Amino acid sequence: MTLPIFLYGHPILRKVAKDIPLDYPNLNTLLDNMFETMYQAEGVGLAAPQIGLEDRILVIDLSPYKEYDPSCDGFKKIFINVHILERDGTEEIMEEGCLSIPTIHEKVPRLSRIRIQYLDENLQAHDEIFEGHKARVIQHEYDHLEGVLFIDHLTGMRKQMIRSKLNKIMSGKVSCSYKVRIH
Repeated sequence: MTLPIFLYGHPILRKVAKDIPLDYPNLNTLLDNMFETMYQAEGVGLAAPQIGLEDRILVIDLSPYKEYDPSCDGFKKIFINVHILERDGTEEIMEEGCLSIPTIHEKVPRLSRIRIQYLDENLQAHDEIFEGHKARVIQHEYDHLEGVLFIDHLTGMRKQMIRSKLNKIMSGKVSCSYKVRIH
């Protein structure tokens, strides 16, 4: 089932998500719905707060980036109760967009390497290091779990330059090809 994506301005996007219990009801259905919602919106990642849940769950499928980065081919993962333990490497600046902030794309600095702990869809624990594009997308989605949006990484001047676009999104004056929920 395709779920509505909550847009910029909705308070759920500013809340810190909580770890889920191991007996979380209907987890597999939720994960299927998250992937379906992400694919319908033509995204590569989706965090539970973007569909109105305060849960530490991310889904990512980087296959669309395989031509840009061959290591992304087949990179489809679920991250449950995910926590970033370390960030290091070089700072790289790349353009990012977000399903919760449609029509806006900005250059965002992020470190190139992260170490995370998480549970997979079978609730098996992992402690892994990700680099490059994988690390960037995981960090972008992880920010949603911390109540942070990619625009929070912009300079004050750049935020001012996009303020009118953000106001339009908050007031629902934005056209999306997917279901959305505004505040």
